[in-house]
Amino acid sequence: MQASIASAALSGIDAIAIDVEVDLASGVPGYHCVGLPAPSVKEGGVRIRAALERIGQALPNQKITINLAPADVRKHGAAFDLPIAIAVLVASAVIDPAPVAGLMMLGELGLDGALRPVRGVLAAAMLARSRGLRAIVVPEACAAEAVVVDGIAVYAARDLGEVVAAATGAAPWRLATGEALPAAAAAGVDMAD
Repeated sequence: MQASIASAALSGIDAIAIDVEVDLASGVPGYHCVGLPAPSVKEGGVRIRAALERIGQALPNQKITINLAPADVRKHGAAFDLPIAIAVLVASAVIDPAPVAGLMMLGELGLDGALRPVRGVLAAAMLARSRGLRAIVVPEACAAEAVVVDGIAVYAARDLGEVVAAATGAAPWRLATGEALPAAAAAGVDMAD
């Protein structure tokens, strides 16, 4: 089965849209990440496995292929841990795809399932808004950075279990609040200033 979750990568100060695609297939069990991932992204498999086990899930005993598209952009950092974990759960039918459709996700997973802060949340929130997505899911520690972007809902989470509970309908999404910049003001801001 296949699943896809929207995410983003940083290129300088700009965010680039990245589709995190997961395919589960029969064959020799393994975890393969393609699409020019840096070592920090490839190592995410270990973090994801441990975080899933902490919430009572496991990586499927199948051939797991993760594609980070577009394939010609180098991906750095651990921000893809959360979208990969959720895409694996969607592909394995633990999570229905409908509740996570239209969401962008970013977050590094700790071995205990905690969501750790990542860089580029402001740029990712601006990208999510420009792509017409309904919300962005970020670590709680990054939520204040994302809420300054008007026109996009920001869901904050402390850990993977909280995201899974919201995605399965066991708990509501936790909407981050704060003071947003009006879209017109945000568009007139020059990052050089």
